[in-house]
This record gives sequence, C-alpha cells and structure tokens, in this order.
Amino acid sequence: MQNYENLANAIIIQAVKDYRETVMWLNAHRPLCLEDEQDCEYIKMVSEKTSIERFFLGDWFSMLTKLDGKSLLAKLKSEVV
Repeated sequence: MQNYENLANAIIIQAVKDYRETVMWLNAHRPLCLEDEQDCEYIKMVSEKTSIERFFLGDWFSMLTKLDGKSLLAKLKSEVV
C-alpha cells in the first residue's frame, strides 16, 4: 500500500510542478496579437494548462488522494497570477 501512496503522491507533485511551469511560461509569453495566439507553442501550453486543470478536478485525482482538487487548483492559481 505504501508504494501506491508514494506513486500517487509523486503524480500529484509532478502535476503541481507542471502547472506552475506552464502558467509561468504563459505569463511570460502573453500574446500581443492574433498571430501570437495562433503560435503552435502557445496553443500547446494553453492545452497543457487546461489538461492539468481537468486532472485536478477529475475522478482520477479523487482516486489518488483525499485532497480537494478544486481547493488545490485555486491555491495554485493564486500563487502564479
């Protein structure tokens, strides 16, 4: 059971790190025009952010931990604004 908990914690910690990095990248690369919004790298990062947010709010997150994903996401959003 301990190995399962370690793996679950590692998955969540990595998602937190990925979210922070993604949002920091997006903050540093804010689009200045429509062409910037259509840039492949920008689109990829927006998609990554959305995917991680869905993870925190989804069933798999709830199966991995007793943490409240909605609260965790709100805390992360307040950190990286």
